[in-house]
Amino acid sequence: MAMSEKSCDYFLDVLASKAPTPGGGGAAAMGGAIGMALSNMVGNLTIGKKKYADVEDEVKALVEQGSKLITELKALVDKDAEVFEPLSKAYGLPKNTPEEAAYKEKTLEECSKLACSVPMEIMRKAYEGIKVHERMGQIGTAIAISDVGVGVAFLKSALIGGYLNVLINVNTIKDEKFVSDTFGEANQLLEDGSKIADETLQKVIDKIKK
Repeated sequence: MAMSEKSCDYFLDVLASKAPTPGGGGAAAMGGAIGMALSNMVGNLTIGKKKYADVEDEVKALVEQGSKLITELKALVDKDAEVFEPLSKAYGLPKNTPEEAAYKEKTLEECSKLACSVPMEIMRKAYEGIKVHERMGQIGTAIAISDVGVGVAFLKSALIGGYLNVLINVNTIKDEKFVSDTFGEANQLLEDGSKIADETLQKVIDKIKK
């Protein structure tokens, strides 16, 4: 059974243990999925209300997008564990001879690139989710506006979590173009996503205070 299909208690117990997976990447993906669930809750509370009839079709589209992101982020919980295993094994390879050392270096490079792919995808999905929250905060029901704030906070955490896991996996990569391209995208996602998340959260706070 996939980790994302286990109980909350099981997931937290394993996360807190010495087990290599799930780790920060899996936690970031799960947190992102929780954040998207909150956005969908707000959307589902909005649909069917006469007051929001003029935006109902758009809200439905946001909920559909949110459901897709939940599925994708849950899958990334397991994918993160899947790509970590070969990297973990690569660190344990011997390097007693020049041939062994060269093989270990090559394997670490390949496994690190693969390990980078999942947190990068978590960042992309988190950014997409933040954009959903931005719009849901504008047109969703006012009675659940606080949940947009909670949800976007989870998505920002997922964005940062993905970024940190990109950073740590890039350390062993010597391919300068790969590192430059990866950092270029990751830095942009972090900057733009954090800005939108912070603005969305502040708007939620301002609405609640009125």
